Amino acid sequence: MATPLTLRQRFSLARFLRGLGTETGPVTLDRRRIYILPTRQGLLLGAVLLAILLGAINYDNGLAFALVFLLTGLGVVSILHTWRNLLGLRLEAGRCPAVFAGETARFPVGVHNDGGEVRPAVILQAAHGSEAMADMGPGTQWVELARPAPRRGRLPLGRITVATRFPLGLFRAWSPLELAMDCLVYPAPAPQRGLPPDQPGTAGSGGERGQGHDDFAALRPYHAGDSLRHVHWKAVAREQGMHTKQFAGEAAQELWLAWELLPGVAPEARLSRLCRWVLEADAAGLAYGLRLPDRTIAPDFGPAQRRRCLEALALYGERP
Repeated sequence: MATPLTLRQRFSLARFLRGLGTETGPVTLDRRRIYILPTRQGLLLGAVLLAILLGAINYDNGLAFALVFLLTGLGVVSILHTWRNLLGLRLEAGRCPAVFAGETARFPVGVHNDGGEVRPAVILQAAHGSEAMADMGPGTQWVELARPAPRRGRLPLGRITVATRFPLGLFRAWSPLELAMDCLVYPAPAPQRGLPPDQPGTAGSGGERGQGHDDFAALRPYHAGDSLRHVHWKAVAREQGMHTKQFAGEAAQELWLAWELLPGVAPEARLSRLCRWVLEADAAGLAYGLRLPDRTIAPDFGPAQRRRCLEALALYGERP
């Protein structure tokens, strides 16, 4: 249930221009959120109708009166249709896939049209300039807004404006809002230069947990992204939960990708280099760990380990 606005909030210029601030969950465009003003074409038509009306009064011309009243009636009806074209739409933040710095983040916004009518020419425009227009049929439609991601960290979508000029373009109805939605941006990978040298006691030692394929070593809890071929299905059948089999052998390797391996390198350049190492270690199928000044990720392998390490690099220096 929407919280009633105070009189000061209701007439606030900030609400008129920027909406109600960041909001979580779906946002419904009710009558309090939709504003409407004439467009340039609407103002021009109004000026022409005023001139015709003055001429009709001066010359007592009935045909001119009829024309003015007819066009004025069309304008009034278009106000109602333009406003109703947005009324009741419900907007929901989607999940933005992570990108690397320098790429373009794509924010999916779900538009729910619970009514049975088609809402033509609905425009979603982000404050940074990205824009998408669609005809909203009954049901849910996902609209994508793009935004450049120049640096690592969390990239918010920011304020968006839902607008329409349907049906005649004489009036523009709009509603500003800000969905709680951001995209995780990984550091830009440094140029490929190979993995760091093996650290003592971590490569080919056989006593550590690696990703060899020769001998069964141990079981560990299943992580999302682990190969189903390594799942211990007998344990699953015995209702003991999902576990992943780990193997160790002479080919096993375990790497530590550590901050201290890059002395004298600027922090952002270190993060880019570590990002490249994570990608290369993952592509090679190695078990690897990540050690940063503010956190340590134990050695593991697979897509889940890749995601954990990249997230740690993206959010390095930020408060949890």
